[in-house]
Amino acid sequence: MSLERFGKAWEAKFGEAPKRNVPLAPYTTIGIGGPADALVEAKTTDQLIEALRLARQFDLSYTILGGGSNVLIRDAGIRGLVIVNRCKRIEVDGTTVKAESGAPFAGLARKTIRLGLRGLEWGVSIPGTVGGAVVGNAGAYGGDVASVLKRAEVLSPDIKRESWNRERFSFGYRTSYLKEAWKRGEKWLVLSVEFELKKGDKESLEAKAAEYLEHRRRTQPKEPSMGSTFKNPPGDYAGRLIDRAGLKGKRAGNAQISTVHANFIVNLGGATASEVEKLMEIARNEVFRQFGIDLEPEVLILGG
Repeated sequence: MSLERFGKAWEAKFGEAPKRNVPLAPYTTIGIGGPADALVEAKTTDQLIEALRLARQFDLSYTILGGGSNVLIRDAGIRGLVIVNRCKRIEVDGTTVKAESGAPFAGLARKTIRLGLRGLEWGVSIPGTVGGAVVGNAGAYGGDVASVLKRAEVLSPDIKRESWNRERFSFGYRTSYLKEAWKRGEKWLVLSVEFELKKGDKESLEAKAAEYLEHRRRTQPKEPSMGSTFKNPPGDYAGRLIDRAGLKGKRAGNAQISTVHANFIVNLGGATASEVEKLMEIARNEVFRQFGIDLEPEVLILGG
């Protein structure tokens, strides 16, 4: 009943009915995921906020998806409403860059390089969206979101807009206040982000970005994946530990611990979420058994 009421209100306001029983695999980078009961795509911040407001009004459970990296959607799919964030506007004022949360992070990084702005060049190899990058404090090659974020506009679970400075996010290694809050069921949402960059030499930045991309091509798998599966433990690397545990190339059905980089689980074609979860469990258990280190997942597992 809640879905029907939401659908009628959404269609009346935006002229398009929500999609029903939508397979979510195409909305993820690993190409895995069961169906959503209903799905809408928000192309503007106003649409995004309205989707959340209506879901709250009709007591409808909801899940927000960005670029679909760093998530695993279970085979049973997601009940209720899935909102796909397609808000992509980018504005540049001097060295300040403002981006909506649905903008592809790698695309934003490339744009700043073209403008001769330094600070996001490490992001040319980062999948997913700006919002997801903030929630997970994405980083690579010595850079991360926390080092360049100036402030962000976020939406509280009770649909109130707030402006947060960097300190409010409590950034840590591949985490933030928002990521931990989501684990507790508090659905905060990043709406837009301001990055404070510095002027740089465009040619040097382009050369550095090309170096990063070439390194990624050499060291990361080409097959669909979620990105890094586990966080690196202090003073070590998850991929090295999984490799040393003898698990590189280990398969469960059509899911495989990559032969290129052991901290990636890849979809060889037709893999299921249960197969991926099985490999994650094997990797955690074996690394703990052999080395006494408990690997912490970097990916969020959604649905049931």
